[in-house]
Amino acid sequence: MWAAGCASAEPPFPHPQARLVVAGDPEGLSGRKLADHVDRTAEALARLRPGPLFCGMRNNLASVLRYLAAWRCGRPIALLDPDLPVGVLADLAGRFQPAALLGFTHVADGSSPRAASPRGGGGAPQPHPDLAVLLATSGSTGNPRLVRLSRRAVLANAAAIATALSIEPAEVAPTSLPLHYSYGLSVLNSHLLAGASVVLTEAGLLERSFWADLDAHRCTSLAAVPYQYEMLRRLRYDRAEHPALATLTQAGGRLSEELTKEFAAQADRFFVMYGQTEATARIAVMPPDRLAGRPGSAGLAVPGGRLSIDDGQVVYHGPNVMMGYAESAADLARGDDLGGVLRTGDLGRLDSEGFLYVTGRLRRIAKIFGVRVNLDDVERLLPGPGPAAATSGDDRVTVWTEGLDAAGCARLARRLGAELRVHWSGFDVRSVDRLPLLANGKIDYRALESLA
Repeated sequence: MWAAGCASAEPPFPHPQARLVVAGDPEGLSGRKLADHVDRTAEALARLRPGPLFCGMRNNLASVLRYLAAWRCGRPIALLDPDLPVGVLADLAGRFQPAALLGFTHVADGSSPRAASPRGGGGAPQPHPDLAVLLATSGSTGNPRLVRLSRRAVLANAAAIATALSIEPAEVAPTSLPLHYSYGLSVLNSHLLAGASVVLTEAGLLERSFWADLDAHRCTSLAAVPYQYEMLRRLRYDRAEHPALATLTQAGGRLSEELTKEFAAQADRFFVMYGQTEATARIAVMPPDRLAGRPGSAGLAVPGGRLSIDDGQVVYHGPNVMMGYAESAADLARGDDLGGVLRTGDLGRLDSEGFLYVTGRLRRIAKIFGVRVNLDDVERLLPGPGPAAATSGDDRVTVWTEGLDAAGCARLARRLGAELRVHWSGFDVRSVDRLPLLANGKIDYRALESLA
């Protein structure tokens, strides 16, 4: 029932046993019933003009059906933050010329950006036939590129995750992360490929309804980023209150050793993972039984992948590596630029058994609670009265300013959180008498990092 539009060598996706459950609905959709819903959505998409689709990807049934219908039709779809500011969405639409904008808060559903001519003039070429999914690299900041993911990459990573985490049909996972975020999407993909169940909820971990639905549907696993584990600690998470919840997974940044130990003790299996959107999602997974003996390690390469270190940089080799980046509609027609080799931009080392330790970053990119933020974009948002700089730490950005008092630092943190659409506590704003400078007059970031 899922074969049409797919290469015969592909595994069925979703698996015929896979089930989508809207929170509060005891039955859910699976088998022929789910296939019929996807078919009807695919028929609606077929009436749109050719080209990629932009989907404001919410944690709800309509969004997931659009995603699966686009997959069913062999049509590339960009899964984006549904609450993108109008200006950011307009810039993306102008550059990529999608056939329609679907599910966005600030734009009429189904609208077409044809009024905006593609940059450079002329019609946009047809996307490459292997292209399946597009994900943004930098949220709502700056001038985001799109990551081009092939059908093969999506399926390969979903299968690798399902294998590494031993996801079986009896598993039930809630949508605890945004589905336009590669980690959240990988939870959906891996469970649907394995024939498991996904509970669709738009509630957050701080809402009582999330936990009520998690227990009502007997969810067996929970995926979270470091900030969410900090929230769970403040909520005094107690496994005894959620007896079905046996597996916890973590990615999206480094989790402190203290929290790792705390939550490993709250689960049958606690998986620490490392990944990038450019590798579809996961690159390395730490087997739970090896966690205690290798504190700080991100684990072993996922099945089918391989890790190496080149001049200190972590390099990943595997079928889940992206085809490449896209800056405009013309790039969507490109084939595979990378050949399965991803230079991650992270510094690291491998021990004698191949366990990965990430030790730093080459580029000025930080992660705040799993969301990538360009530090140069942060600096461009900083107001006076004096110079300012941004450096990265574990799941935080430190902002260094001249001339602000404590109240001003607090206001700036909240402003940055609002503008970049991440929680304000991800910004540690500090005032210094004078920013350290290099001989060429540029900010000495290493000197600042030593003060953090």
